[in-house]
Amino acid sequence: MMKLKQLLQSRTHLSENLLHGKPGDIRNPSWLHAFTSRVSLSTATDHFADKGNYPDRVYAPYCVYKGKASLTVYPVLPKFSRLDSGGLKVDRHGVMMLQFSPAVGERKYDWEKKQFFALSAVEVGSLLSLSPGGGCEFFHDPSMKTSNAGQVRKSLSVKSMDGGSYFLSLSVVNNIQKTNERLAVPLTAAEFAVMQTACSFALPHILGWDRYMNQKLPRTEATPSTLEWDR
Repeated sequence: MMKLKQLLQSRTHLSENLLHGKPGDIRNPSWLHAFTSRVSLSTATDHFADKGNYPDRVYAPYCVYKGKASLTVYPVLPKFSRLDSGGLKVDRHGVMMLQFSPAVGERKYDWEKKQFFALSAVEVGSLLSLSPGGGCEFFHDPSMKTSNAGQVRKSLSVKSMDGGSYFLSLSVVNNIQKTNERLAVPLTAAEFAVMQTACSFALPHILGWDRYMNQKLPRTEATPSTLEWDR
């Protein structure tokens, strides 16, 4: 009996140390849940900070299936690197990825022939700022600034239609493979509204600002000035 009591006291003391000096009882189920949640969050955060991804990756795309092609939209988070002086910096900003897949039958799609178009933060802004009846167009060269520049050209067109709906068309010209593909997906007003809202929600995340705003700085560490006339 005495050994059991000593064991419980030892485990309680350990829990207090793990919780940074706060009192806690390892025998309390609510404390155990809080402790395991905190450990899981800390581990996931550290893993994300070092490698730019989560240990248990979550897939939550927005998909629209139409007669001639399907459209899948999902965010790609930025990649971070650790500074020698401490902290993290964004190595590469995230994007909103658009994936088009051609139809090969009724509600059947050829996923092997899917084409991608990555919207940058500014391009997402263009999509969000579309006025009723407006449209926009984007041009990408995946091999820009390399010896293969101009070999593959992608263009995405977003055009308004009657009733507040939109027509998305992706054209991919590949001079290396000598192919010219065009995939188009019409979106209803409701489908386009969901896409815009999702992009608006994801925008701070692809910039890495969610990590910036949620960081915990020591009390003694100076923070950037919030007053424009301080400089």
